[in-house]
Amino acid sequence: MRATGGSESVRFVHGNVRSPQILQSVLAECDTVVHFAAETHVPRSISDSLIFFETDVLGTQTLAAQAVARLQHIERFVHVSSSEVYGTAVVDPMPESHPLDPCTPYAAAKCAADRLVHSFVTTYELPAVIVRPFNNYGPGQHLEKVVPRFVTGALRGDALAVHGDGRAARDWIFVDDTCDAIERILAAPLETVRGEVFNIGTGDATDIRTLADEIVRITGASPRLIEQVAARPGQLQRHCADTRKAAKTLGFEARTSLADGLAATVAWYDANRDWWERQLWMRSVPVVGADGTITYW
Repeated sequence: MRATGGSESVRFVHGNVRSPQILQSVLAECDTVVHFAAETHVPRSISDSLIFFETDVLGTQTLAAQAVARLQHIERFVHVSSSEVYGTAVVDPMPESHPLDPCTPYAAAKCAADRLVHSFVTTYELPAVIVRPFNNYGPGQHLEKVVPRFVTGALRGDALAVHGDGRAARDWIFVDDTCDAIERILAAPLETVRGEVFNIGTGDATDIRTLADEIVRITGASPRLIEQVAARPGQLQRHCADTRKAAKTLGFEARTSLADGLAATVAWYDANRDWWERQLWMRSVPVVGADGTITYW
């Protein structure tokens, strides 16, 4: 499928990132790779971890190997990792040198892919850069993620489930800022970014309860919708980016405040109810506990 607008053109290829044949075909037309392909939701990884390792680890290996096979044509390979590889903060804020201590199957799969790409840099001289975005949010995000789950719940008058005591804090970065950081990596001189790891975050952390309160305020929903439920398995307590390296090397600084980003996100979901109301069943997944009890996260 090809869509053209102005001077830009996009060719969409539907396929499996673990297919060498598909990747050979796609990479034959590329000089730059930005590798986003991954299974991403923590509760789904607890419910069914196999597909996370198939896509996130084997998919990354297949893509990186195919890029190495075309090394003379591939100018840059940007691997989108995740801050989840760090686990709960030992140092706050968390620098790129923070210990890697993944706490869920999703985080473990992303950590394996992260280190796999690093090995391809050192072994095969793949011109790769690793980025570790913190908690992304924004318009069009999958309903399983906490921000759209809270937003759509508030717009519908549904309960907003806050896991545990609500004090688990995250560095929330608006999607436009994440895109800006990746564009800066693509534009930077290769010698300054090749083999490097960059956090993409704001440097501020906001706890889940405060996030729910702010979404309730913006939507005008009742604060009574917020309810505390059991803590989620693998929950991280503190997660905040040290952004100094990205600022120094890339000149990157997140420009969207949490209040402004949430307002833009709420406005989008409010204006696009037809898109997400058909997907409400995706807001939670069943997870079987050690005692056999099924909980929807």
